[in-house]
Amino acid sequence: APAVSPCPQSAQYGSCSLRKMSVMEALELLDQLVDESDPDVDFPNSFHAFQTAEGIRRAHPDKDWFHLVGLLHDLGKVLVLFGEPQ
Repeated sequence: APAVSPCPQSAQYGSCSLRKMSVMEALELLDQLVDESDPDVDFPNSFHAFQTAEGIRRAHPDKDWFHLVGLLHDLGKVLVLFGEPQ
């Protein structure tokens, strides 16, 4: 039997055919939205990503994969700009 997608968005976005962008472009797109979980923040969402990655780098200098995870952890939020709820 074919594998069942764990989420309906997988069929819509899984092929990455709607729009392709670099990580930096996606981080810049984050700055266009107001995060419902933190609406009173006065700095761009991309700053939070860099701040998180840098904090992880300081705490875990030997885990470069973890630095990357800190940078990328909120990138899925760009889907709000394509009509998905937060």
